[in-house]
Amino acid sequence: MSVVTSPPTRAGIQLKQLPPLALYVHIPWCIRKCPYCDFNSHEAREAIPESRYVDALIADLEQAVPTVYGREIHTVFFGGGTPSLFSPESFDRFLSAVRAILPLRLDAEITLEANPGTFEAGKFAAFRALGINRLSIGIQSFDAKFLKALGRVHDDAEAHRAIDIARASFDNFNVDLMYALPGQSIDEALADIAVAVDTGAPHVSAYHLTIEPNTYFHRYPPSVPDDDVAATMQERIEARLDAAGYRHYETSAFAQPGREARHNVNYWQFGDYLGIGAGAHGKLSLRDRIFRQMRHRHPRDYMDKALAGNAIQTEQDVTPAELPFEFMMNALRLTDGVPAELYAARTGLPLHAIRTSLDQAETLALLERDHATLRPTLKGQRFLNELLQIFL
Repeated sequence: MSVVTSPPTRAGIQLKQLPPLALYVHIPWCIRKCPYCDFNSHEAREAIPESRYVDALIADLEQAVPTVYGREIHTVFFGGGTPSLFSPESFDRFLSAVRAILPLRLDAEITLEANPGTFEAGKFAAFRALGINRLSIGIQSFDAKFLKALGRVHDDAEAHRAIDIARASFDNFNVDLMYALPGQSIDEALADIAVAVDTGAPHVSAYHLTIEPNTYFHRYPPSVPDDDVAATMQERIEARLDAAGYRHYETSAFAQPGREARHNVNYWQFGDYLGIGAGAHGKLSLRDRIFRQMRHRHPRDYMDKALAGNAIQTEQDVTPAELPFEFMMNALRLTDGVPAELYAARTGLPLHAIRTSLDQAETLALLERDHATLRPTLKGQRFLNELLQIFL
């Protein structure tokens, strides 16, 4: 049964204009669950009900229309799981439905997450032909021993092959890497970055491996580099990518000029996103209300509920008291910060209401601001959690 909380008092939230709207689509199946993964992903141990799941996604989207009626979709992101397990025909059917149900910008960025173990040249050429124009490739490492330690289904040769196939059909793609891996040295972490640079990838994401609850690594922790070594890795990775012409524009994201991930930037600028699919989260705005939604988590439950007209499991308002933290949790991941006026534009609250918190963050040298911009200092980037605590 769905749980929808009653809206609290929203006095003070007054949005003059709704933010840009993105669409996130969750496809939950993967070949094998990685030991570090805490996402809503499920091993495909039997035939994936692909057609029925697409039916459910379309039904979910149709149910969302009253909430987002008439709003343009600026970006689409297919995440997982491993979305590239699905066929081009399924993506074509879904994207055709999107275009029929909501206005999709002609220049929309449409990203597909892909596992190197699923790359086939013909399949990915078909993805590009139907309108998907960006890939995010889950490489994680180019070193066979670390791929094995991470439980990845691909090896180093498949990682390189995936990038070759991506380059043949896509001029915009991201290489996902992780560092501070079990037994990894600083030089080995930098070697992965060097390979990514050599591929010419327009965008590189470099994530610190974290041990999350409810994962295999949490139950059986591997031996990973200590915090000091990991911090050195981070600093040298940032320097290496900077020297190669990549702009460090977000905590873990680096892009060649003009190749920033538009979908993710919308998240960090506290834009809206409609999340559909099993367990998908979304954040939406009305003129006097900002709220979050979550879809039913288990794929079978999600399909049953969505096809019955009840895809949403929970919906909850973000209260005015919560908005300072919610906004800053996203905006301060951007190394250049955000325009100061964006706070009022995206929260519907005046900036002066958080002046005490801003003063404290500035006094601690975690934040710098002027009349135009709010941005984390280098210290604030390194101690982001401490900076965000100030806005709780």
